[in-house]
Amino acid sequence: MALHLDSNSNYKLFTGHGAGYVEVNGQKYQRPLVVMAGEVRTDWIAADFSSLNETHFDYFLALKPEVLLLGTGSKQYFAHPNLYRELIRARISIEFMDTPAACRTYNILVAEDRKVVAAVLL
Repeated sequence: MALHLDSNSNYKLFTGHGAGYVEVNGQKYQRPLVVMAGEVRTDWIAADFSSLNETHFDYFLALKPEVLLLGTGSKQYFAHPNLYRELIRARISIEFMDTPAACRTYNILVAEDRKVVAAVLL
């Protein structure tokens, strides 16, 4: 599915998604990905939702987002709060949603100039 957002900015935005991939500004990625308004990172070592541990969530502490959107793949899953307790302590909101919903929500929040990070699993 293609996503479109009217924007004259240099933001990194999701422009598409499908089975096994997401696109950011027209570039296709087929691996877990972290997207921020000004940067795309491929160094997040998460493989899939079932393998997530505290270290995977602690990765986001240094980024200091207001909101972390975790795209859990084709279905929505929720992690146990013990895995992301440091994010809670740091007052970082975390929302779990399927990856397509995370892509759409990220684009909206970035357009509102919110400090948001999207971490997507495929």
